[in-house]
Amino acid sequence: MVNVSELRKRYTKGGLEDGELPGEPMFLFKKWLEEAVKAEVTEPNAMALATVSPAGNPNVRMVLLKGVEDNSITFYTNYGSRKGEDLSVNPAASCTFWWAELERQVRISGTVEKVLQSNSETYFATRPRESQIGAWASDQSKPVANRKELEEKFSEAEARFQGKDIPKPKDWGGFEIRIHEIEFWQGRPGRMHDRILYTLSSGKWNRQRLAP
Repeated sequence: MVNVSELRKRYTKGGLEDGELPGEPMFLFKKWLEEAVKAEVTEPNAMALATVSPAGNPNVRMVLLKGVEDNSITFYTNYGSRKGEDLSVNPAASCTFWWAELERQVRISGTVEKVLQSNSETYFATRPRESQIGAWASDQSKPVANRKELEEKFSEAEARFQGKDIPKPKDWGGFEIRIHEIEFWQGRPGRMHDRILYTLSSGKWNRQRLAP
């Protein structure tokens, strides 16, 4: 077995200088996201989303970022999934983007709201047809007997909508995280990493540097 205690990496690809930091964070977030795309980071819009269950237990999973606004980000899911059930009771979430090729991390926290039904319908219509069928076939997070059962449900949904436009399922849609905090992390040598935290208070962004 690999000795994980000996795994180390020296970060050398950049830094966050105080004089170059913007007053509002979303400009920097969009810039970093664009640079992750240009660097051909695998799934640059993938984020680890953390929610809290009704019983107070944390859950985390990977989801895909599908919208960026001035002070919010959006992702889509089945509202009956575990994350959907968590957010219906505890409408707050945190997420982390990790762009290893650029030695960068972004952490976001905020309150969560469902997006407008019309917005969810508009986005659903842009999804690949296979993904649309999958949304109908999968009762997300619910137990299934085996792989065969999943494949049969997919085939049933595929036959149901053959030759037709596929509508958005009733229980499928978007969540918007209204950002209260966003932290930018840039790896540096000697573990003296840059950490810049933006916090939203009374409509104004406050910025501070954190020790690594």
